[in-house]
Amino acid sequence: MTPLVIAIDGPAGAGKSTIAKALARSMGIGYLDTGAMYRGVTFEVLRRGLEATDVEAVARVAREVVLEQGMDSLRVNGEDATAAIRTPAVDAAVSHVAANSAVREELRERQRKWIAEHGGGVVEGRDIGSVVFPDATLKVYLVASPLVRAKRRVAQHGGNVEEIARAITERDQRDSSRDDSPLRQMPDAVVVDTGDRTIEDVVKHISSLVRATRDSS
Repeated sequence: MTPLVIAIDGPAGAGKSTIAKALARSMGIGYLDTGAMYRGVTFEVLRRGLEATDVEAVARVAREVVLEQGMDSLRVNGEDATAAIRTPAVDAAVSHVAANSAVREELRERQRKWIAEHGGGVVEGRDIGSVVFPDATLKVYLVASPLVRAKRRVAQHGGNVEEIARAITERDQRDSSRDDSPLRQMPDAVVVDTGDRTIEDVVKHISSLVRATRDSS
């Protein structure tokens, strides 16, 4: 049977991780945060004292690093990096790492292997429906305004809303304009605005879309 793959894409702060985890729990299936994988590589790059823009060195780290991901955790080479991958230092460097084609190639293969081993699951990121799993069972593209996303980030980690909103807009631009696997909404993706909706509401909506998609196939 073809694995059930629910691809959750969208820009930073749109609610991908929160929604994807809640959806996976409600459906009793696996969850993979591909953004955490890129952050894990970035964490290891910085831990080794390397520059995120050093293409060859970063690619080597991506091939060597051991990433162990749980529903709410990430271990990098055996070290718990769950909190460390969300620091400002990683935030500032991860776009450069994610723009590295060799890194993307390595992690895409790991993501496809994960789906094969788990028999499907909820996978979230920025190129899941467009590149990693173009034949996903359901593609969902989450959106929210930069201001809404900035307020969410401040509520979790603190900071200045206006500054974070500007940083988010700049991140969107970098992710959308990179040469390899840019952030983009696929024509067959269902767009869901999470700005004024509860987590429960969004999860119920996506669950109904999954059922409808499977019933029609």
